[in-house]
Amino acid sequence: MSHDGHHSVVVPAPGPEFVPHTVAHHFDTPVQEFQAAKLGFWLFLATEILLFGGLFAAYFYYHEMYPETFKVGGHQLDWKLGALNTTVLLASSWTMAMGVRSAQTSQKQKTLMFCGLTVLGAAAFMVVKFFEYSAKNEHGFIVFKNLFAPYDEATGQLAWFQPHGTEMANVPHGHMFFAIYLTMTAIHGLHVIIGAGLIVWVMKGVAKGRFHSGYFLPVDLVGLYWHLVDLIWIFLFPLLYLVP
Repeated sequence: MSHDGHHSVVVPAPGPEFVPHTVAHHFDTPVQEFQAAKLGFWLFLATEILLFGGLFAAYFYYHEMYPETFKVGGHQLDWKLGALNTTVLLASSWTMAMGVRSAQTSQKQKTLMFCGLTVLGAAAFMVVKFFEYSAKNEHGFIVFKNLFAPYDEATGQLAWFQPHGTEMANVPHGHMFFAIYLTMTAIHGLHVIIGAGLIVWVMKGVAKGRFHSGYFLPVDLVGLYWHLVDLIWIFLFPLLYLVP
């Protein structure tokens, strides 16, 4: 019995290798717990959409102000790497969905396998992004060692933007495209890392038998988060790599 006088509701495990789930004391039923958590998580995802919505608004505003800058800047990106990462994330969305389904049907090994493949997809995405950032650093579009250096009033230049010997050197406000590119892709990359960490946490719970057909809520919510991360990239890829 909980401290407020309510009886604890225990969801039985589907087998000896799984752990029964005790519903939190402030919920009357497992369904109520699930619905409350799902609603709360959707509200959280709405704040994520607002965050990226502001970044997309900045993109469209400056794209309208400096169309030539964005056109030339977009040509400096390797659309093949962007397409590769898009394919990786789309595949990882499928593996995550299969992982959630496997958890719902109490298939522990399949859940671990599909979640593991999703984490591998996240790692592959970040490796591709590393090589992409390295190329931008090499060409002077984003000099990472000078990223937080102060603005040089004498030259009117940002220390991290040094596109000498490239067509970007002659484009007005050339830094605007790469400032938006780095901000959007870096924040998205951070979400990929966080998502991978959450999936690893889910895998630990799966290995311990905590998640099964009677209780798969954390797997479901982490899956929703991962799908949002993938969805945001589906918008980022064409806007940054193809549209300019």
